[in-house]
Amino acid sequence: MLSSRRSKVIAAGVAAIAIAGCSSGAVAATSGSAPAAPAATSSGSFHGAGSGGGSNARSGPAAGGSSGTVTSVTSSGFTLTTAAGEKVTITEASSTTYEQGTNPASASAVTTGEPVLVLGTTDNTTITATEVIVQPPSGSASNPGGQVISFSKGTQGSSQQVGQIPSDYTQGSGTIVSGTTADKAIEAALAAYPGGLVDRVVAIGNGDYEVHYIGVNWPHHIFVNQDFQVIGAND
Repeated sequence: MLSSRRSKVIAAGVAAIAIAGCSSGAVAATSGSAPAAPAATSSGSFHGAGSGGGSNARSGPAAGGSSGTVTSVTSSGFTLTTAAGEKVTITEASSTTYEQGTNPASASAVTTGEPVLVLGTTDNTTITATEVIVQPPSGSASNPGGQVISFSKGTQGSSQQVGQIPSDYTQGSGTIVSGTTADKAIEAALAAYPGGLVDRVVAIGNGDYEVHYIGVNWPHHIFVNQDFQVIGAND
């Protein structure tokens, strides 16, 4: 669903990772000789806890995104509320680009009440926006089944598994991706399962992607194939 304007460079191998499972609340990561970033966990309603009662810990800020309705605007960004009622803080920068529908726009297009899709770098409940699309074009997205379960404190997520889970998928392994590759996977996941916040995209060995989802009780893992079609989801 990316517009023709976008020409972001694919960076399909930003960091080799060994991500601990959602229930562990810890992450180990390597990226060349750079030391691993400290694990980050969410607070408030963004525990992302599933049936294992874990957190959305990860190796640090990564490519992510969210969609929803603008609920407030400030001089440095805005807040959106997702379809599941979660609030996400959006920070704008001088490099942030804007579209309204499929046309170029400016920051002034972001007003209270407008539907938006935001792509950028997710750090906990904040996204530093690289692109903001106001009134994003509607598109059909495959949904292999299941409905988003909104976050409810103290309530365990569903253990439901729908669609196809890649046979070589092992929770906690893969390669974090960014750029156009991540954006396409994020948009597909958000279209099929609106309501949460993507905090990373991981390439799986067979060429598919796991989109990690927080801010909801289900799903926490959304699987997207090489054609950027959603093929499955689980906790």
